Amino acid sequence: MGERDWRPFVYGGFASCVAEFGTFPIDTTKTRLQIQGQKLDKNHAHLKYRGMIDCMLKIARQEGFVSLYSGIWPAVLRQATYGTIKFGTYYTLKKIFINYNDGKESVTLNVVCGVVAGAVSSAIANPTDVLKVRMQVAGTNNNSNVGLIDCFRDVYTHEGISGLWRGVNPTAQRAAVIAAIELPVYDFCKSHLLNLLGDRAVNHFISSLIASFGSAVGSTPIDVVRTRLMNQRKLKQIGGQLPSHIYQGTIDCFIQTYKNEGFWAFYKGFVPTLFRMGPWNIIFFLTYEQLKRLY
Repeated sequence: MGERDWRPFVYGGFASCVAEFGTFPIDTTKTRLQIQGQKLDKNHAHLKYRGMIDCMLKIARQEGFVSLYSGIWPAVLRQATYGTIKFGTYYTLKKIFINYNDGKESVTLNVVCGVVAGAVSSAIANPTDVLKVRMQVAGTNNNSNVGLIDCFRDVYTHEGISGLWRGVNPTAQRAAVIAAIELPVYDFCKSHLLNLLGDRAVNHFISSLIASFGSAVGSTPIDVVRTRLMNQRKLKQIGGQLPSHIYQGTIDCFIQTYKNEGFWAFYKGFVPTLFRMGPWNIIFFLTYEQLKRLY
């Protein structure tokens, strides 16, 4: 390995954290929208918010602006691990495969690198994602699960170590879908726009915008399932029946959501997902490209 091989990991992690801070309030509205309307869960059966803007305004008015940033620290911790591993692995694998392929790059190759990088990194960082979702749902009105340490202690005490890996399957699947679409599409658009726009910020902006739309369409249904599985509390117990609103797993959550709420339930939170992914990717790729130029 060359001395420069560490740089994609550091650039990816740093750029991910910057992008997370800039778009987190939109992610909070997405989480709140995705958990509402669950007929099997009385806590979230009521449709409290009409859309992204309404959700953001109500949270700010009823709970305070700071509540839009509930869960920011596990989110930043997640990006420091997930973002670092994902982007570093993607660009490192891509470089290795291109060298073995006589310097030739292909979309299929990029998709494979994206799937591996996305699935592995998200599975490792899953505990931080669980804490983020719990804190976003709790906001600041709830006395529990407000602080990062308190939230971790609560999950570990009542649900065990497995509670921190709640929803790991759809999380890995979602990350694989996003990485398989987002990173190859960005690279494809960027390379094809080089002659027209050059390797400049406007090229990075347009390419990241196109990549965001594709990944939002492909990942939102899995994201809804992931959020619901992460938010539910599956308490440790000896014997007895589980509460009726508990989803048994990814497939069961898909089936129950479709049966009780219909197909479009899988696209709850699509607007904030798109509005978050767009700015997130723009901030990320612009930061990433500038870091590459600096060093």
